[in-house]
Amino acid sequence: MGYIRLHPVWRGPNVFKPIFLVLAVATPVIADPITTGPRPLYLIDQLEPGLLKNKLMSCANDPVKRTNFSIGHRGAPMQFPEHTVESNVAASRMGAGILECDVTFTSDKQLVCRHAQNDLHTTTDILATNLATKCTVGFTSAEHDGRANAECRTSDITLAEFKALTGKMDAANVKALTIKEYMDGTAGWRTDLYAADGGELMTHAESITLFKSLGTKFMPELKSAAVKMPYDGFTQEDYAQKMIDEYKSANIPASDVWAQSFNLDDILYWIKNEPEFGKQAVYLDGSFRASGWNSNNPDTWVHQMTDLKAMGVNYLAPPIWVLLKLEDGNIIPSEYAVKAREAGLKIITWTMERSGPLQSGGGWYYQSIRDVINSDGMMYQVIDVLAQDVGVTGIFSDWPATVSYYASCMGLE
Repeated sequence: MGYIRLHPVWRGPNVFKPIFLVLAVATPVIADPITTGPRPLYLIDQLEPGLLKNKLMSCANDPVKRTNFSIGHRGAPMQFPEHTVESNVAASRMGAGILECDVTFTSDKQLVCRHAQNDLHTTTDILATNLATKCTVGFTSAEHDGRANAECRTSDITLAEFKALTGKMDAANVKALTIKEYMDGTAGWRTDLYAADGGELMTHAESITLFKSLGTKFMPELKSAAVKMPYDGFTQEDYAQKMIDEYKSANIPASDVWAQSFNLDDILYWIKNEPEFGKQAVYLDGSFRASGWNSNNPDTWVHQMTDLKAMGVNYLAPPIWVLLKLEDGNIIPSEYAVKAREAGLKIITWTMERSGPLQSGGGWYYQSIRDVINSDGMMYQVIDVLAQDVGVTGIFSDWPATVSYYASCMGLE
């Protein structure tokens, strides 16, 4: 069975919805041209003069190639509603070689793409629909306790009801007095320009079809459930297996899939029960949340790198700041990064282009190096250290053009 994407359909300013035709024979992918727009050069313009700036500028007229080093984080959610068809098409057009579906489930235990099981109130229009009555917590305005609130879960609704929703930019106005105000909270450095007509939500299986048609590979993340597991007889193991089964049903080779989870038990389940997929399973290391944890002090770590490797873990994915530190004002690899490489672990990191402007330290993702982060141009210096000194194999980005440009210029696969 093959899939081919035909002409795009107009859905509003600069927003297109791909059409898919299912054919009875294998069909070659027709890829869109890759373009990164003005942002990479905008960032390079702000770099301090030097070898890195010269190298990146030398590629300004070269075509950008698709690369697995560039990973679309929920698509391209800096400007498109996350986990929608439109967001992922945009990420692919910016050269992302791998796309992500964060996987959760509906009340009828069907897998869908959402960053969290309980984020529908900020990422979709559910509060403006009749389905709002099914939300775990209905909307309450800020006039009650000073902070507007709601909680709507995919597990509150069926798959059919989920597919009736429309994606929006992930945001909420906590000072809102009305639902309309609550839904209108997009940060000023993002935009609603490409969300005017909303975004098309996807099941996990539909994301596989879409990504295959775009010529990209797959990095699904099994999300922690907001409901207590087992859920109506649906165990954590059932959940982990169902995600893998949907790739097997679509005849996707395990070598094209990097299954992720923050839950180490999920990774170990895949290593044991789906060893071909387990080879590339990505442990999203959230142990930095532990009290007293320090990326430069192995004695504080929840897991030693050699222990993870002995368990069969091959890929590790911490946030950007965990991999970096400052020495004499220079950005260098942290002890965590050094030990991971020494143990033979491949490293992926997250998330570039998620912090807004970097003029004042860069925020959470740059916290270990904030003292030298003073312009957006520093983004490329950070990417360069991650690629050349830390040796990461991929970087998640909310705007993949930035990473795609660098990877293509540097000849990274």
